[in-house]
Amino acid sequence: MEFLQFTFKDLLNPEFYIANGGLWLVLFIVFAETGLFAGFFLPGDSLLFVSGIYSSELMIKGLGVDLQSDFLHVFVLSSLVAISGIIGNMVGYWFGKKSGPALYKRKDSFFFKKKYLYKAHDFYEENGGGTIVVARFLPIIRTFAPIVAGIVGMERKKFMFYNIVGSIAWAFSLIFAGHYLNAFLVKSYDFHLKDHLEIIILIIVLITTAPVIYKLFFNKKKTETAPRNEADLPE
Repeated sequence: MEFLQFTFKDLLNPEFYIANGGLWLVLFIVFAETGLFAGFFLPGDSLLFVSGIYSSELMIKGLGVDLQSDFLHVFVLSSLVAISGIIGNMVGYWFGKKSGPALYKRKDSFFFKKKYLYKAHDFYEENGGGTIVVARFLPIIRTFAPIVAGIVGMERKKFMFYNIVGSIAWAFSLIFAGHYLNAFLVKSYDFHLKDHLEIIILIIVLITTAPVIYKLFFNKKKTETAPRNEADLPE
């Protein structure tokens, strides 16, 4: 991969992080997207999918060791990403426990949007503990779900169970899909996903954001007719 010249749109480009930061930046992005509420704009699903395509390069350059097996490269990469996701969610949960309802009174800024916190809270209330698993596959929601879990006082053991299950499912499904779908297409049709990453990323973004967009549009009337007030905030 060539070193990519930086532009602001590269912040949403998974290949930029892989080319310029490698394995350790990928792991940090995964952590930041769930461990730091400012990471909601970072690529998640598309980053994992593309990382699967570049799994061998990431592992060899990142760890300095060639595992001599595509499967091992993908497996170890998926495991490291899952661990980063688990730790990120733990930090988000801890932050929610410590900060509590004060977040709901915080003013909006470039890195913090209160409306996303409300959406995550509503989604959590509707789906219970399973939200921690489902949220892993939903941009924006996955950033705030562990924070809200901490705010509403979800039991720590219960949270950790869903956290581990969700992180493993998310990391392994997307990374393995990226690697083996690319390998299948190259072997069967000589079609390289690396040559079509822009459209692949666009498709992934559309698929993963569809549920969030649906929520925003179909709940708009409800939000307008039933505005939030302090009585609605978690205690």
